[in-house]
Amino acid sequence: MMAEQVECRSEIGYAERPVALIWEGRRLLVSEVLVSVHVPEGMRFRVQTEDDQVFELVYDQARDTWLVWQV
Repeated sequence: MMAEQVECRSEIGYAERPVALIWEGRRLLVSEVLVSVHVPEGMRFRVQTEDDQVFELVYDQARDTWLVWQV
């Protein structure tokens, strides 16, 4: 699990829909959000990137940080 950068589309509040993430120094575009769930710390997403990799993204609202890991 790594703290990484995640780009989101936000219309009403922050972290509504991830659109891209930085993984191992590469910017990967999100092709599909598979799961989106509110959790006590903020938001949790399971996403698929354009190159068919799957990632878990957790936004920790209190720390204003993202945790990212590959599934």
